[in-house]
Amino acid sequence: MVGNGKSMENRRLAAVLIADIAGYTSLIEQDTDATVTAWKTACADVIEPAIAEYSGRIVKLTGDGFLSEFPSVQDAVLCAINMQNNLAASVLNFRMGVNLGDIVDDGQDIHGEGINIAARIEGLAEPGGICVSGDVYSQVRNRIDATFEDMGDQKIKHVSLPVRVYQISAGLFTHESSCGDGVSQKNPTVAILPFDNMSSDPEQEYFSDGITEDLITALSKHRWLAVVARNTTFGYKGRSVDIRKLAHELGADYVVEGSVRRVGSRVRITAQLIVTATGNHLWAERFDRELEDIFDVQDEITDIITARVEPEVGMAERQRVIRGPRQNLQAWDYYHMGVAHFYKFTAEDNVEAQHLLNKSRELDSEFGAAHAWWAYATILGMVYWDTNPDQKILDEALAASDRALELDDQNAAFYFMKARVQLARREYASALIECKMAISLNPTSASAICGLGDSLAYEGRYDEAIDWFEKAIKLSPNDPQVWAFRTYGALAFIFREDFETAIDWLEKAAEFPNCQYWTTAHKVVALAYLDRLDEANLNLAKLLAEKPGFTIEFAQKKLFYLKRQEQIDLYLEGLRRAGVPEK
Repeated sequence: MVGNGKSMENRRLAAVLIADIAGYTSLIEQDTDATVTAWKTACADVIEPAIAEYSGRIVKLTGDGFLSEFPSVQDAVLCAINMQNNLAASVLNFRMGVNLGDIVDDGQDIHGEGINIAARIEGLAEPGGICVSGDVYSQVRNRIDATFEDMGDQKIKHVSLPVRVYQISAGLFTHESSCGDGVSQKNPTVAILPFDNMSSDPEQEYFSDGITEDLITALSKHRWLAVVARNTTFGYKGRSVDIRKLAHELGADYVVEGSVRRVGSRVRITAQLIVTATGNHLWAERFDRELEDIFDVQDEITDIITARVEPEVGMAERQRVIRGPRQNLQAWDYYHMGVAHFYKFTAEDNVEAQHLLNKSRELDSEFGAAHAWWAYATILGMVYWDTNPDQKILDEALAASDRALELDDQNAAFYFMKARVQLARREYASALIECKMAISLNPTSASAICGLGDSLAYEGRYDEAIDWFEKAIKLSPNDPQVWAFRTYGALAFIFREDFETAIDWLEKAAEFPNCQYWTTAHKVVALAYLDRLDEANLNLAKLLAEKPGFTIEFAQKKLFYLKRQEQIDLYLEGLRRAGVPEK
């Protein structure tokens, strides 16, 4: 290196792009040959041609990624976007990081702080995404048509000062992977880490391991989630793991971790759900139980954690899509935006949800979730808002539900949504069958459990119905539809003529901000039957403010799904006693 007395090293400022495959270890473990073949194909068909096109050079290939250098920052960023766009069809998820910094070229490899920063930035990117340093951002922000999300200052190992990092949302790349219903889409990946045994007795390890294994199995029943396999996550048992490193190694978007502490006949279990990209907690809870039957406790806690994790991930994913760019939207994006509007529970949002979900169906006819959710949104539009009850639409909704099940007959949510269509069609016996099928496939589906309660209530089996409503609420108190669980339950109490309990359920339902006018209408009926007419009048005024034009005629039209005349007569009589106008 010395020779003529001068160093052969070349020091310069360079644009560096580093990439690797998210979850490579897991992929290799699952199918080594297919993963290696996909990696070679990606290199030959996408990576090498793109780097050459943008005048870059591959410095080296690693086992699961590459290091490259470019003559300009703009070339490096455009190349990264180009590659992610063209890698969307691959089964591999690449993370990419771009930095502008000092490097040292020894003729065989490049080194230095610029490389270190690029590598750390790459580790912050989501699978299928790109992160850039603040220096890169300042040079390309007005020259590249992309959205830059500010991730703030990040502490980089072996770098004295924090580095500003931006995530690129170019709207050009969304990594897709095959899902069970035949559609290509980016399913969020969840890793359940082995729960820590905090007991003094190491023999209790089997209990904490059992909780972990059952959680993996239960969450896997939510078929829109990708759950990391047990053999992979148990490799982290007993290790202190950095969440972002875990995301890098497993391709996980979310992590569930927890602990079990047993003392005598009592056990304390904690669990938390973490977003890997930020390290933020979405949900955490502690459970204290008496161990009368260890397996009953294990089943109960597993069901509760599963039922609470799934809707939290769903809400986080919807927010991620809503905050993202609007150009070049795919079926998956329209689907998630449609579901987000659905859960706002307003007339305008329901119409928009139907539109977006139908757009998703049009873009991908093999997308089962879009068919099922469009049917569900359409039916609730009939029950609550501006979609008129119409046999033609009911037939279309049933056909969409059947299509979803043709695409995936093991999806519990699809059976539940078909049951909601059948309830609207007054096919209660069929709805009962579909709800039971949904629950058999996924015992933690609070929506299906509530649906079963509804089906039983309309059949006049009130005691059974109320048991299922109570189970749905206990299982998923943070479900976005929990107000509906309580409102449907209250209607069963009204039909059973237990008006006091109905009011208690309705007051709890009204605490939720997305609660609907039917909650108030039910309360008006219950108060009228208890001769609490002053309170009924106050609630009637509230009802008319929430739903102007609410009349007996309107209510009768919207109760089209009831076929027992005594239920219809009871409800309408309660409205009349409260002074609701006929027309």
